[in-house]
Amino acid sequence: MKSLIGAGLLSATLLVATPALARDIQVDITNLTPGIYFTPLLVAAHNRHTHLFEVGTEASAELQALAEGGDSSGLTDILDSVDGVYKDNPADGLLAPGESTTARLKVRGHSNSRLSIAAMLLPTNDGFVGLDALSIPRRHGSYTYYLEGYDAGTEANDEIINGGGKPGVPGIPADPGGNGGSGGLGAAGPAENDHIHIHPSSLGDTDPLGGISDLDSRIHRWLNPVARIVIHVK
Repeated sequence: MKSLIGAGLLSATLLVATPALARDIQVDITNLTPGIYFTPLLVAAHNRHTHLFEVGTEASAELQALAEGGDSSGLTDILDSVDGVYKDNPADGLLAPGESTTARLKVRGHSNSRLSIAAMLLPTNDGFVGLDALSIPRRHGSYTYYLEGYDAGTEANDEIINGGGKPGVPGIPADPGGNGGSGGLGAAGPAENDHIHIHPSSLGDTDPLGGISDLDSRIHRWLNPVARIVIHVK
């Protein structure tokens, strides 16, 4: 009897001391746009109290840096502070229209129960593709979701390609596809909604040497959703 009691106490102790078992998840991401590139993606698992962004709220300085210039370092600092796990730049560079990439994460119980994704949309002023704290499915299987393109609300969508990319510097860093023009007068005035919202897409025009925009309306316009993800829970 004593040996059985001792064994039971030992088992209970091990259960308390042993952390939640890690699970492997694989996230496949596809760019669905006709002519927009994603800057290096940030794919992260974190606790339920953490958000990299929230629609309807003002963008944090960390999100602004990503949405205006593709800089995810501030967001990874946040993830490090909450013991998150993440894959930064799974595509080893930009994700071109129609292309896919894969991120693999080892998640641990409640501390990594939510999935978030973020990357700048190029060429835009402050557009980004995002997923906000999705509850990671627990059952084995494959789960498909579609992601929207959002406007960070931190910069007017002037659609002028001028190498700008730092927070507070107007303009678009570049058009990776080489389809941008020059000489645009500016497609929009100050942003009316300074909170994170659905991106209205690019206005553009068909004049590569002038007009109101440096973007081509035949290439750079899109309709949401802008990405598809498939989560494989193993």
